Amino acid sequence: MILYIAEKPSVGRAVADVLPKPHQKGDGYIKTANGDVVTWCIGHLLEQAEPEAYDPEFKKWRREHLPIVPLEWKHVVKPATKKQFTVVKKLIKDADVLVNMGDPDRVGQILVDEIINYCGVSKAKREAAQRCLISDMNPDAIKRALNNLRQNTDFIPLATSALARARADWLYGINMTRLCTLQGQASGYQGVLSVGRVQTPVLGLVVNRDLEIENFVSRPFYEVFIDLKTEKDQTYTAKWKPSPACAPYMDEDGRVLLKKLAETVLTKVVGQPGTVMAVTEERKKQAPPLPYNLSALQIDASRRFNLNAQKTLDICQQLYERHKLITYPRSDCRYLPQGHYHDKQTVTAAIASTCAALGTAVTNVDLSVKSKAWNDSKVGAHHAIIPTSRRLDGSRLSADEQKIYELVARQYLMQFYPHFQYQEKQIDTEVGGGTFISRQKEVVDKGWKALLPERKSSTDDDEFSAIKLPDVARGEGVLCVDGRLDEKQTSPPRHFTDATLLAAMTGIARYVTDTEIKKVLRDTDGLGTEATRAGIIELLFKRGFLTKHGKEIRATDVGRRLIQSLPQAMVLPDMTAHWEAQLEAISEKRMNYGQFMQPMLQGLGTLIQQVEQIRFDGLKGLGKAPRKFRPRKKARTR
Repeated sequence: MILYIAEKPSVGRAVADVLPKPHQKGDGYIKTANGDVVTWCIGHLLEQAEPEAYDPEFKKWRREHLPIVPLEWKHVVKPATKKQFTVVKKLIKDADVLVNMGDPDRVGQILVDEIINYCGVSKAKREAAQRCLISDMNPDAIKRALNNLRQNTDFIPLATSALARARADWLYGINMTRLCTLQGQASGYQGVLSVGRVQTPVLGLVVNRDLEIENFVSRPFYEVFIDLKTEKDQTYTAKWKPSPACAPYMDEDGRVLLKKLAETVLTKVVGQPGTVMAVTEERKKQAPPLPYNLSALQIDASRRFNLNAQKTLDICQQLYERHKLITYPRSDCRYLPQGHYHDKQTVTAAIASTCAALGTAVTNVDLSVKSKAWNDSKVGAHHAIIPTSRRLDGSRLSADEQKIYELVARQYLMQFYPHFQYQEKQIDTEVGGGTFISRQKEVVDKGWKALLPERKSSTDDDEFSAIKLPDVARGEGVLCVDGRLDEKQTSPPRHFTDATLLAAMTGIARYVTDTEIKKVLRDTDGLGTEATRAGIIELLFKRGFLTKHGKEIRATDVGRRLIQSLPQAMVLPDMTAHWEAQLEAISEKRMNYGQFMQPMLQGLGTLIQQVEQIRFDGLKGLGKAPRKFRPRKKARTR
């Protein structure tokens, strides 16, 4: 018999629905008419063994035990799902062919593979195992996936990458959490100081932003604007562009800090003739944004609806598993396979049926348009999150489900709309030896932006003006008839929100200090993965390291003192960004397991030596982390 092993019950049942009927439903499995069986995990059925599984002495947290590095790694069956594991194990033993139907990502691959390996399957049976990649829960999509099975051995590099990450996270989290907690206790702090190779740099981002805001000193800066009259008695406004000679009186952002300099310029030009030095006019186009990956969707959901990252992910899972209205949500890709272009008619019809708010948007689509989203070379194990062909009465969705579905659907519809077009004009004018710039943007065709809801204010829209610049030619004379000096204040950066913290985790290269690491990081690299970022932020709240003030995310006193005590290597994102790049290299067969683990262990030893020299005196008197959030011995996730 063929045994299909899904990652979760909902996927298993969806797969069984397309297999021969009648079905025989068992406890934890479904047997089909031809004798094949579908079973499922309930997330991870196995977990990394705790340190005491390697040596009973490790149950005690002592410095002399560190670093704890297993010689042979062990898994244990999770007590909560032991019953289902027993079911899966027996079915694996009885099966002729195994099909890994874990979610189409690194974790989904290893989740099923580790069970097959744990159950002592023969080498021949392992090598004959197949892989089914399901990203759309609708019957037709599942049938296509079943008809396109691949050899599971093709995904060994992906599984190896997942294995390396899991073991490295265990080593780093177990050893550093124990050491920091022991050092904290020696300094009078009684709580657990949880440390992880992703969670700690994320906390570091927030702490550093908080400190930057607190230490910010606002400074005045000055801008000069003048009104110019043309020979045809038309007027336009221009802004002074300081010359390189003004650099000593400007900040790093090019703002003039010396008021007297700005006043001198203004006095020098008012009432004086000028000359048009250049006129440039260009029509520009802006392509629609690509369909969502998870992070982009979470960022927009936070900005639009104030939904935190975990809430958005939970809603997506419901839309994917329960309602079958969107494709696999834990995706890091924003492109689509060429084959999906042929589904445009049914997908757009499903949107119109499910989301009344987008009825007009569907009516106005041009299905002959093909955006750059359809690109097979950009699609790996996942593709972008888009609506499926399934229709559903939208009233059956919760209010939040409706909001997220509408976001996903609107982003998909944009792919069938023309480019946003605008006219951009610039006049460079010289008056009194100074250069003054006038810019104007005018919307020509809203294109895909017609699908965006109206906003009361938008920085993008502020760049566009209905006031047109006059028609002037190079060399034409003008007169400066008036001017003004605007005094403004520099402002501090803003506290992180769910949206901006997610964006920072996704584009972590901006916060990396090592120039060599910056070079190798790609746009898709970041802190954590699409599937884990929401959980990491949530974890920091639960552990009492982060708190919220309205939409603002800030570090607690405990979180701040921890970051301020740790070595920079543990706080900056450089190390974990480098890890992510290496783990990606393993999955792409550009690096092997040993090439990653050996340097990682050496670096861990160095960090242990550094932390041994630290005293966490700043934490004394802050008390314990909140009881219900205080980590126990398993507190070591990324």
